[in-house]
Amino acid sequence: MIEKEIIANEESHNLRLDKYIMIEIPDITRSRIKNLIESGEILVNGAIKKCGYSMRAGDKIYVNIAPPVQLDLEPCDIPLEIVYQDEHLAVINKPRGMVTHPAMGSPNGTLVNALLYQLDSLSDINGVIRPGIVHRLDKETSGLMVVAKSNKAHLSLSEQIATKTCRRTYIALVDGVIKRDSGEIIGNIERSRKDRTLMIVVNDSGRFAETHFKVLERYRGYCLVEYELKTGRTHQIRVHSRHIGHTIVGDAAYGGSVKLFKGGQLLHAYKLSFDHPITGERLEFNCEPPECFNNVVTLLRSKV
Repeated sequence: MIEKEIIANEESHNLRLDKYIMIEIPDITRSRIKNLIESGEILVNGAIKKCGYSMRAGDKIYVNIAPPVQLDLEPCDIPLEIVYQDEHLAVINKPRGMVTHPAMGSPNGTLVNALLYQLDSLSDINGVIRPGIVHRLDKETSGLMVVAKSNKAHLSLSEQIATKTCRRTYIALVDGVIKRDSGEIIGNIERSRKDRTLMIVVNDSGRFAETHFKVLERYRGYCLVEYELKTGRTHQIRVHSRHIGHTIVGDAAYGGSVKLFKGGQLLHAYKLSFDHPITGERLEFNCEPPECFNNVVTLLRSKV
């Protein structure tokens, strides 16, 4: 439990509320602070404010953060490809079909259950504990994820993702032939009101999202595309791909074709680079798409 009252001084004048809290409570991630402000667990002069509220000297900040809810997580002996590991972090090649962390309907068999069995420690920095999880991949998206084994590493990795110094690059097979060799997709994203399991691109609301793409290969009616995330919104690549008229093959939820593949989106996180949170060394990792992905690409190449 964190419970305290802070009186803002002259040095905090005009600072954003979220940045001020990061200074005052440095062992909480930026995303966690945003959630705490929006949920009313952090108040300014007794009122809920936005993250961008400009602080004024004399403001009274009330912080009342409940302790993390301990989930009854069961370690599971699930095969897991660990690409790299040291005492601070691990890099995992998440398989297709694996949920990242437990939730209603998926209490076991997740990546977190596997990590609890395979690794000797995991960070516990989040409110409702999702041990070690710094960022997520959708169930049917495969590929590289970095996992924090300590809270210090978690804070650093989260900040690198927020400031875009952590680079995450994906490869996908999309419907249709993209004419441009490269480009960027910018469009705010929010949850659909018609179907709360899906996200949509909107003009005047939502959260800013930016994706860069490069066409790697063109086939008859399809393209192999590299995507680099500049932000990390839910379903971002899938939603932005649909937004430009090139859905991801197998992604039936967003209108992708299923003629070549019916097992979910052919989307793979194949490159990951970041600064080691302790040594500062730049680390870079690559991993090939799964066999099912490569088989479809091989088929298309044979028809060009």
